[in-house]
Amino acid sequence: MGLVVPAVIPSSRQELWEKLELFSKIPSVSRIQIDVVDGRFASPASWPYTAPEEMQKILLEGEMLPQLHEIEYEIDLMCIDAERAAGNWLALGASRITFHAESSTNLLGLLDSVKKKYGSNGFSSLVSFGIAINIESDLVLIKSVLDEIEYVQFMGITKIGKQGQLFDERVFEKIRTFHSRHPEIPVQVDGGVSHRNAAELVKLGVSNLIIGSALVRGGSPSAAIAKFEELKSSFGV
Repeated sequence: MGLVVPAVIPSSRQELWEKLELFSKIPSVSRIQIDVVDGRFASPASWPYTAPEEMQKILLEGEMLPQLHEIEYEIDLMCIDAERAAGNWLALGASRITFHAESSTNLLGLLDSVKKKYGSNGFSSLVSFGIAINIESDLVLIKSVLDEIEYVQFMGITKIGKQGQLFDERVFEKIRTFHSRHPEIPVQVDGGVSHRNAAELVKLGVSNLIIGSALVRGGSPSAAIAKFEELKSSFGV
């Protein structure tokens, strides 16, 4: 598994499939995160919330996400109707679902409901569930679900839902505190990751860097990913 997980916030179905094709061709990429933004919990809204009929058509036709034999798809659900949305993406072949701690008043109930509802379809044993937590939120918010998840995603930006924002260094201490208490739980960071902060994140024990705009800004996502991946050998991860 590579250090870098490319992230896509699709404005349309076409853009999503084009980005997935682009990233899936890079040898070191084995997982891609798709950010799903409903325009309510976070904004602006992304696809498929901008064209819900297209998602329904895809589901009815039994279409699946591309290159499922090579790529693991992680869905970052920045939405209020996370349970329903999870079901849609699981049907398309997603194998990692990230719920946001702030999107529900009953996180434990949400996870339990999702596992029971979709477990009958054979999904639960094949899917990893994680919890994302915002920079402003207290770690106590996710304490009740730590035994029910496989990873924690720390948001490295103040306003979630769009790419290209500045990294918030307060996340360093947040990760340090969490990792000291729960060293067995994998940690990933999403938002604002760049070469200026990636080394410190790796030193803190972060397993994966979720990166969006920094990969395409220079025109060569492959070269950008390779540069980040060099950190693995530098720190022996």
